[in-house]
Amino acid sequence: MPKISICIPTFNRAHLLPFAIESVVEQTEQDWELIVCDDGSSDRTPELLATYLDTRIHYIRHPKNIGKSNNMRSGFEAATGAYFIKFDDDDRLTPNFLSQTSQILDRSPTLDFVGTDHWIIDSHHQRDEAATEQNSQQWGRTNLPTGVVANLLEVVFVNQSFQIGATLFRRQALLDLGYMRPNIQNCEDNDLLVRLAIAHKQGYYLPQRLMEYRVHPEQQGIDRAIPYLKDKLKYLQNFQFEQEPLEKVRRSRLAETQLLLGLRLIEKGETQVGRDLVSAGRSASTSKALTGMALSVLPLGVRSRAFNLIRQTR
Repeated sequence: MPKISICIPTFNRAHLLPFAIESVVEQTEQDWELIVCDDGSSDRTPELLATYLDTRIHYIRHPKNIGKSNNMRSGFEAATGAYFIKFDDDDRLTPNFLSQTSQILDRSPTLDFVGTDHWIIDSHHQRDEAATEQNSQQWGRTNLPTGVVANLLEVVFVNQSFQIGATLFRRQALLDLGYMRPNIQNCEDNDLLVRLAIAHKQGYYLPQRLMEYRVHPEQQGIDRAIPYLKDKLKYLQNFQFEQEPLEKVRRSRLAETQLLLGLRLIEKGETQVGRDLVSAGRSASTSKALTGMALSVLPLGVRSRAFNLIRQTR
């Protein structure tokens, strides 16, 4: 049985996947298994995986797309290590990630996971120091002290400081919760971290940048925004917090998500559903809600141009 199981879910990323795999192969901690789970890729991913002869590398191929969280769950279900990490096929671990995070879990049996800071890299694999600093500040890692996180629910829900791909888990802690919920395409990571905090699991923060997270154009656009906002809405509706400050944040984010999704749907022509969501989320911004309602009465072609014009004038 390996000490650490690593899962890389992939879909049509044969041009980037080798960089992710090599970042595992180059780890200073070598007691691992790697599970690449393929969500029905139509590119040369199968041929690529056939070139890896390391017996620690396992390939799970789904003939058809089964969905993001379901694909991740298949990798988790195949894992046998005491520790587990999932990171994406366009990201990379730095060489000391496994050794430094696993040593902390080795020393502290009551800890359930160790999260680290991470670098931002571009499409050319280069680290962007300015973007990295901004990212660390934006998600509250700059001021997060080293050690066991005392206010874990606030940190993972309000600040969203932990990034799943930069976190090593004790696999039993994930088994206790059933890992990620099935049939989710987005926000499955946030959902899991919140459930871990609610279950009183213990998290540790290591402020070193031991992972590289890639930012590239594929992550943008309205066609990606709508599915993301739909899943974010479901994620926020999954919880209701007893602590009023946390519940206030949840309700605020719920209204904002309803408003943004409603505006996007109005723009795409799903007018009535969009209007209902804009109405439900109007507390997030009365002016945006009124603008969205006004634009919803325009013919679809004119409506789309009006939305674009408003974006350009902001």
